[in-house]
Amino acid sequence: MFGKYFTPQQASKRLPLVKKIVNDILQKGKALRVLLEKSKGQQLPEECAILQYEIEELMKELEVLGCFYKDWNFEIGLVDFPAIINDQEVLLCWRTDEKNIRWYHGIEDGYAGRKLIPENLLE
Repeated sequence: MFGKYFTPQQASKRLPLVKKIVNDILQKGKALRVLLEKSKGQQLPEECAILQYEIEELMKELEVLGCFYKDWNFEIGLVDFPAIINDQEVLLCWRTDEKNIRWYHGIEDGYAGRKLIPENLLE
């Protein structure tokens, strides 16, 4: 299903760069939300289109790295990394308030189905 799969260690090595990209997404996403709220029922400022384009480009950067941004409210900066655990396709799940990648969930389970990555896979 995915072109690339990560081990928890491989995903963790990408975290410094992923964190920078996600912080930029969150900053631009929050600015976009403010502009959208201010312009209710009016023509959107050109800055909205610029911010939307910049956010999409940052998300593409994450996809080039092999991971996917999932927080459309721009609140917690959620990112999924495709992986295989127990012979199942899963998504390693990280959010900006977490120091490390410690969680995963099934493809269909989503964030609500998060489980701790087995300890033997974190070594």
